[in-house]
Amino acid sequence: MAGNYSILFAWRYFKAKKSTNVINIIAWICITAIVIGTAALILVLSVFNGFEGLVKSLYASFYPDLRISPKTGKVLVLTPEQVQKLSSVQGVKNFSLVVEEKALLRSYDNQALVYLKGVDSNYKKINNVSEHIIDGRFDIGNAQKPLLIVGVGIEGSLGIRADYSIAPLSIYIPRKSDTEQFDEFSNIISDTIHTSGAFMIQQDFDSKYAITDIDFLKDGLLLAADEYSAVEIAVTDPKKTDLAKKQIESLLGSNFKVEDRYQQNQSLYSVMSMERWIFYAILSLILVVAAFNMVGALTMLVLEKQKDISILNALGAGRRFIQKIFLNEGFLLAVIGGVIGMILALIIVILQQKFHLIPLEGGSFVIDYFPVQLRLIDFVLVAATVLIIAFAASWIPSLKASQQEFSLRSE
Repeated sequence: MAGNYSILFAWRYFKAKKSTNVINIIAWICITAIVIGTAALILVLSVFNGFEGLVKSLYASFYPDLRISPKTGKVLVLTPEQVQKLSSVQGVKNFSLVVEEKALLRSYDNQALVYLKGVDSNYKKINNVSEHIIDGRFDIGNAQKPLLIVGVGIEGSLGIRADYSIAPLSIYIPRKSDTEQFDEFSNIISDTIHTSGAFMIQQDFDSKYAITDIDFLKDGLLLAADEYSAVEIAVTDPKKTDLAKKQIESLLGSNFKVEDRYQQNQSLYSVMSMERWIFYAILSLILVVAAFNMVGALTMLVLEKQKDISILNALGAGRRFIQKIFLNEGFLLAVIGGVIGMILALIIVILQQKFHLIPLEGGSFVIDYFPVQLRLIDFVLVAATVLIIAFAASWIPSLKASQQEFSLRSE
């Protein structure tokens, strides 16, 4: 009950006309700063959500839900029995056997160092690379007549059109050797290969990867029938990825490494998370500035209401009740500013989503506007931040109000 009365007093003090107009000015400056800080935090976090979602969707177009690779070395051995068991694991939708090796591509005087990826016919069912073909078609050929799909960055480096290449590319692939002595004739395979298409996903992939037939690459690398670089897996339900991962680990044993999409790109996600928290901390300084204004406004209000405090004390109000009044006054300023800031940010985000009001400069990105995405957890985080800062700013003035000497004598 006393808590309700303290809130009522705080509300009346907020609405009442102050004898010194500067108190009103400082209070509204404080609310304005909280509005700006709250809106800025929500907007920045929403932009990070938008870019994070965009980057994850782009990486999901290339990286599989799960990837099996050797714990040590570059080659894993999968027997036909293990491959058969893998297809029967609950939650596994499909999988593709993969061989990877660095290679050099040359077109006349132009050349490019690429990560050559040999895949089987199931590869199109594992990711969305085939949906990002912008030149030509998705066709890897076969062992006798392989074809090459390159990223647009590689296409530009070689100065070719992947869908209109009359002359074949020269390709050089390093081959494993049982001897320490290097021999370019036996340790490097050279061949010619035609391109069938080019994909555009994201610069990290577009300038790095080329895709071809797995049997062609295995023959060139002298790999045995049961030797691969990795197995890429698509799951039926992304929410049950961990369950499928545990079953595969149990099936294959400790010599294999099974990674989900986060583990395959752990450094990327860690950097994105770190950047998010750094910007959150920097923008929280705006709220700290608002807190200084709040301290000033509440301190001046305490000085103005000394007589009211003495009357309340004479009527039986304790020091704790007095302190609650001014704590609630600080919370009231924070709630008004925070709610207005959140509503403002919500309106701006919705307008950006619908009308793309703020463009991305440069025109080299996959979209031409700032992506934004709202998350409830961001509103909870910002609200908690505002209230914590308001509590810290209100504590000292409210404590001073409760500790002052009470007197009804007029000067």
